Amino acid sequence: MTSVATKTTTGTTRADTGATGTTGLVPPRPPVRRPRSRARSVTVRALGPFALLALWWISSATGLLTPDVLASPPQVIDAVGELWGNGQLPDALATSLTRSGIGLVIGLAAGLTLGITTGFTRLGDELLDSSLQTLRTIPFLSLVPLFMVWFGINETAKILLIAVATTFPMYVSTSGGVRNTDRKLVEAMRSFGLGRLAIVRQVVLPGALPSLLAGLRLSMTLSVIALIAAEEINATEGIGYLMSQAQSYARTDILAVCILVYGLLGLTADVLVRGLERILMPWRTAGPGGTE
Repeated sequence: MTSVATKTTTGTTRADTGATGTTGLVPPRPPVRRPRSRARSVTVRALGPFALLALWWISSATGLLTPDVLASPPQVIDAVGELWGNGQLPDALATSLTRSGIGLVIGLAAGLTLGITTGFTRLGDELLDSSLQTLRTIPFLSLVPLFMVWFGINETAKILLIAVATTFPMYVSTSGGVRNTDRKLVEAMRSFGLGRLAIVRQVVLPGALPSLLAGLRLSMTLSVIALIAAEEINATEGIGYLMSQAQSYARTDILAVCILVYGLLGLTADVLVRGLERILMPWRTAGPGGTE
């Protein structure tokens, strides 16, 4: 009887301990997605630029920024009207966009091809990767004098400088994305008789899409930076030429216009890539918690 009572008491104590151990625990709640309207998202994104614009305006109005240091926003607006009216700004913008676009296309094509080659084939990795990684560490600005010697001061040097600057971000992102592709999936596709090109097109590139878009974003941003450097090579037209002319005459209003144009080009490139991400990868969300 004592043994039975002891067992019963022990069992009751364990049951009570188990019940007590679960008290105080909160049942898990799945994260709730709180959708945000498009208008609100755009408004929040615009707060930073508008704050900088307001600070610039107030500093100019109070005399903290004098025109010889930086022109005021109204003066910059007048300069935009002046440059647009005489046709200088549209012509310069068209020239700069052409340079940047051609160089970007060449760089993206080269980076994508080299990244697939080194990421998908062992022979390509052994032959090319070490050389490309060495070239990647060379600042593209250091190539300006060499390109001037090789290609002169014509458009070829400017376009190739942009192409070189945009090749390596795309190469690194593509190579990493291709290497992270599920090898079991690749082997399964091979067992179904798909060739290498078909596997790259139907399996590898879709799997590496996030890395490809990241490389595209970096390359598009660098194309604007490289454009600024390229247009310092004795340019006779383009946004860089407008900047050099404005510097000669101490026109801080035109200098501010050119800087803002470069900034807007970079922002436009980023917006385009974001839109492409929403189209190609609609399942991705902006925040780590699943809320936009």
